[in-house]
Amino acid sequence: MIRDTTTGARLWSTLVWVLTGFFVLNVAAMMATVVTSSFSTRWLQSWLPAGYTTRWYLAAWREFQLGDVLLTTFEVVGAVVLLSGLIGVPAAYAMARRDFSGKRLVLLIFLLPLLVPPMTFGIPLATVLYQLGLGGTFWGVVLANLVPSVPFVIMVMIPFIEQIDPKVEAAARVFGAGTLQLFRHVLIPMLTPGVLAALLLVLVRTIAMFELTFLTAGPTSQTLVVALYYSVFAAGVRAVQSIDAMAVVYTATTLVWLLIALRFVNPTQIVGRGGRR
Repeated sequence: MIRDTTTGARLWSTLVWVLTGFFVLNVAAMMATVVTSSFSTRWLQSWLPAGYTTRWYLAAWREFQLGDVLLTTFEVVGAVVLLSGLIGVPAAYAMARRDFSGKRLVLLIFLLPLLVPPMTFGIPLATVLYQLGLGGTFWGVVLANLVPSVPFVIMVMIPFIEQIDPKVEAAARVFGAGTLQLFRHVLIPMLTPGVLAALLLVLVRTIAMFELTFLTAGPTSQTLVVALYYSVFAAGVRAVQSIDAMAVVYTATTLVWLLIALRFVNPTQIVGRGGRR
């Protein structure tokens, strides 16, 4: 590998590292501030709080009903992940193995929910769900989150499926395997890393999805990110520390699942696989 050692290249490399370090430092400082505040007894105009306590986490758990909110969050996320897999994986197989007129248009339609801001299609989607009586319900939130999640699974799985030699499937059919047997005994074992990668990333996306959940959730179907929003902007006086404690719980939940997802998939590998046709 030949490295450019000219003055311009070194200056550019230095600038990139400085900007990256500045960004990381700012993110770390913001997270450290929120975490410190969530444990502080009182923090006014000093570098460090006057004391530390864990009572704000207990206060947040009681005041914001975090137990119910976390249960609802996991139920919504679990339903979205399960349905996304059941719909997205077979659809990705059909898109990868079949050529038909309008295939590029279908792929473009799948890409639109991933490219445009969720609020763009979220408002008309929420309007339709409320007209159907699903707005403000658990299944309304699930259906709204499926709109970007299913296309995401399809777009991630297509490169994985295209890497499987069709001769393997042909050989299985020669030995009498039907479609369900082919999926169960041949394709699913080979596609397990891709399926895990897609579903874990859907899980992280759904936990962090604010717009679609906010537009379709009711009092009993709020996920953690929406409950956090309401805790900040709802009427009444709330301790900043308890809100920060809730934010730490949300961040920790998302971060744990993100780390698990990155354990199974490298995003650069997905891009590389998508580029090999």
